[in-house]
Amino acid sequence: MARYFVYKITRSSTGAVSALDLLDAFDAYKAARDFARARRAEGGLEPRQEIKMIFAKDETEAEMRLKERRERPILREWEK
Repeated sequence: MARYFVYKITRSSTGAVSALDLLDAFDAYKAARDFARARRAEGGLEPRQEIKMIFAKDETEAEMRLKERRERPILREWEK
């Protein structure tokens, strides 16, 4: 069964993910969202850290998806 996972992500100076810390896992979206928002509001994160929520079937898939390198979208002239 898929769940919502909340992670604290630390990035290296190159922007790559250097550490993933699982904070908690939830069955319901609202509970996960509220937990992530509360952690962000607490502050205390270093400049290269962030709190993210992801929906996945297990921890392994969640971590794999968080570590994926995504291409930046191409901005059209009218989107700038």
